[in-house]
Amino acid sequence: MNDIQHQPLWTPSPERIAQSRMHDYMQWLGREKQVRADDYNALWQWSVDHIDDFWASIWQCFDVQSSAPYTRVLDNERMPGAKWFEGARLNIAEQVFRFHRSEEESGKAAIVGKSEVRSTVELSWREMRRQIASVAHALRGMGVQPGDRVVSYLPNLPETVVAFYACASIGAVWSSCSPDMGTPSVLDRFGQIAPKVLIAVDGYRYGGKDFDRRDVVTGLMQSLTSLEHVVLLPYLQTDATLPGTRSWNELLQHDVELAFEQLPFDHPLWVVYSSGTTGMPKPIVHGQGGVLLESLKGHGLHSDLGENDRYMWFSTTGWVMWNSQVTGLLVGSTIAVYDGNPGYPNLGVLWKFAEEAHLTAFGAGSAYFANCMKAGIEPGKLADLSALRMVGATGSPLPAEAFAWIYEQLGSNILLATISGGTDVIAAFVGACPILPIYAGEMQCRCLGIAVHAMDEQGKPLTDAVGELVVTKPMPSMPLYFWNDAQGRRYRESYFEMYPGWWRHGDWLQITPRGGAVIYGRSDTTINRHGIRMGTSEIYRVVEAMPEIMDSLVVDLEYLGRESWMPLFVVLRPGAVLDDALVKRIFDNIRGALSARHVPNDVFAVAEIPRTLSGKKMELPVKKLLLGMAVAEVASPDAMSNPGSLGFFVELAKSRHAQQPARQANA
Repeated sequence: MNDIQHQPLWTPSPERIAQSRMHDYMQWLGREKQVRADDYNALWQWSVDHIDDFWASIWQCFDVQSSAPYTRVLDNERMPGAKWFEGARLNIAEQVFRFHRSEEESGKAAIVGKSEVRSTVELSWREMRRQIASVAHALRGMGVQPGDRVVSYLPNLPETVVAFYACASIGAVWSSCSPDMGTPSVLDRFGQIAPKVLIAVDGYRYGGKDFDRRDVVTGLMQSLTSLEHVVLLPYLQTDATLPGTRSWNELLQHDVELAFEQLPFDHPLWVVYSSGTTGMPKPIVHGQGGVLLESLKGHGLHSDLGENDRYMWFSTTGWVMWNSQVTGLLVGSTIAVYDGNPGYPNLGVLWKFAEEAHLTAFGAGSAYFANCMKAGIEPGKLADLSALRMVGATGSPLPAEAFAWIYEQLGSNILLATISGGTDVIAAFVGACPILPIYAGEMQCRCLGIAVHAMDEQGKPLTDAVGELVVTKPMPSMPLYFWNDAQGRRYRESYFEMYPGWWRHGDWLQITPRGGAVIYGRSDTTINRHGIRMGTSEIYRVVEAMPEIMDSLVVDLEYLGRESWMPLFVVLRPGAVLDDALVKRIFDNIRGALSARHVPNDVFAVAEIPRTLSGKKMELPVKKLLLGMAVAEVASPDAMSNPGSLGFFVELAKSRHAQQPARQANA
């Protein structure tokens, strides 16, 4: 259990509280709804006791525009299957352009972009609107209609944001993969949703190295038989071409008004992917309205963002934080995007970009801040960061010492927004609050409208103890469904089996007596590498295709207060040897077919992979063993087909802290 801190690292001043959007919202509730909460915890309790009233208040307070009114907020509280805001007709892209309309503001930046390939560029609100309108018109000319899928194989660029909102304005369904992902990994995702249009890049630069991806794009064109059009964005080479494609620049040549298709609240917005431990990656569908409301609440209230902010969350287009960042436009903020290696040429590159882009809010994966701390980086000496008032961290638990480091380096003006949520819900379950103090190692609160609890195995809420993260009431941004899961079986199995009728997320959670939260890592076998969650089955498909390997097992030992470590265990064919050459080929194959994030830290040869009587790989028991739990607590020999196989893992667990792993991946 985390050691609860008694003294806050940061306490908001009365002026900071009074100027916050959370304070404004509480005042609005009292004035307009006669809802008076003495403090944040009371506000949270009201929001989950009266979830329909709460979400209606978000709609009204943020003045959500709809061409038809909703008939009711929520039909009932069942999960899955709750219906929200039935009758409403809206468009998430239309909400973006409720800001900065006047002539004097037309030159204000909507997007600031920089990369290893390009110097800093700014796209004004006026120009962004023009480009979105032009691209949407071009897509309509390609036959794209509401519900059609448009997929992106693009880096984190302004063009990617434009393409997304063009799709949203039409009602097309967006889906994105980062260009560092290999052909098999992309096909595992896009192949499930039958896209009509692919927008792809010719290549990208990372860490000073160029990667031409035209062969990958060609492979996607050949394999995705549903494609009718492919658009190529020349990025790595400005004159790049590819047979069978049209140029991105062609899409920008139309002088037209931006039209917004009016859509039901639950019209699909995008498909994101959160891999399970078996089978193909789960294609998760979210609705336009749910993402809109959750983004307004999360960005506006919890992160305290508004029209005067410049907001960046460093991400690739394959991580949910890209989706979160682009919705920062919904509260009128300027967003900043960066494409490249955050450690090249050194770990100061993002801090320098923060100065250049005049960021007021800067987020990244927790590992980035921990790496800066370990490397002795001093951000305040590298760049002028005086405009910063919020720093965000997610993707994995941020250790307490990193909390202290951020305040030592950046001063007392910072709201440290540590959050934890998921691709699955496009939301933070627990996170930041601008009117609460901050304690090292602890997220400030449970987020409004989210009935999240730490539960024991019997479904009893826990306080000041570690349990399963469980949500007991529906959220508007929960998945509508999984693609190609007509009966909803896979959806129910993924979240609702352990606690029927409640969402079990797969994280270890502790709620502190003061209402804060600590996330300890994954409670299931999903891998969490640098904030991107993936299934073990993806790695098995690559590794077990190698002729030298008969069987394999991989686990991710992410847990608060310990170094993250992902070992791979392989059973070799007779005569094969786990030498440096084979280890390198394993790493190269995983990196090429999937991504560098999938590459394990170590590879071990074992005689057998532990399996149940029914033949299932025992990933979770092995993970628990390596985290230090006793054999009797994690596995019953009577339920195993090969109980003797656990001996290797018991001995490895004993020796882990006494010696360094033998083989390190240069991922």
